[in-house]
Amino acid sequence: MLRDLRARKPLIHCITNHVVSNFQANGLLALGVSPVMGDEQQEVAELTGHADALSLNIGTITERSLESMLIAGRAAVEKGIPIVLDPVGAGATAYRLQAVKRLLTELDITLLRCNAGELAAIAGADWQARGVDAGEGQGDLEAIAKQVADEYQTIVAVTGTSDLVTDGERTEHITGGDPLMASVTGMGCLLSAVLAAFLTDKESTPIDALAYGLQMYANAGSRASKIALNPGTFQMAFLDELSKRQEAALYGR
Repeated sequence: MLRDLRARKPLIHCITNHVVSNFQANGLLALGVSPVMGDEQQEVAELTGHADALSLNIGTITERSLESMLIAGRAAVEKGIPIVLDPVGAGATAYRLQAVKRLLTELDITLLRCNAGELAAIAGADWQARGVDAGEGQGDLEAIAKQVADEYQTIVAVTGTSDLVTDGERTEHITGGDPLMASVTGMGCLLSAVLAAFLTDKESTPIDALAYGLQMYANAGSRASKIALNPGTFQMAFLDELSKRQEAALYGR
């Protein structure tokens, strides 16, 4: 799958937050994928028309960026390419939750990639979260994820100390990663864009492609943690590991 990804080099249009755009673009490049980061309303439809997938991230949402996401999303639906939505901090404010639900209902979202707190906010489940943190709760995450998948006719990936991905019927669980991944801002945001790239694989089912992408990402985190013990060097080591995965896929290293 990695060899195929590198050979195709899909173009991923990212409308993302200004905190992570550089890291997100560099992560996609390290994996052998082409990013484009435009969010101007006058060009987003055209950019999406050139892209193989669309990644939407509400981390620094504004009325202007929300409208850009809707315009780009409609263009993606018309073209028939995957759309990934990252509902950063969905439960932090009423405005964020309203924006997420508007995107979920007005667009044909292929994948909702979120943490436990964001999922619970979207589902209306009881959960203690603050800001963009996953928080804590007693609910059955798999059951909540299936509920949201069914309600919005999408695939849901919930990431944290372990990950799961479900379409409401089939569920895959992924383990691995490292606690240092939670110490670098943008790790989840980059993951959403990476999963958008894997969804462009037409030879695999979406669940298979996503499970593969999640496991690859977790494995890269585990390897990077053996090289770097602190967040700053971990970020660089992680980008290097994404690049090494491409080299291993291409040259058998």
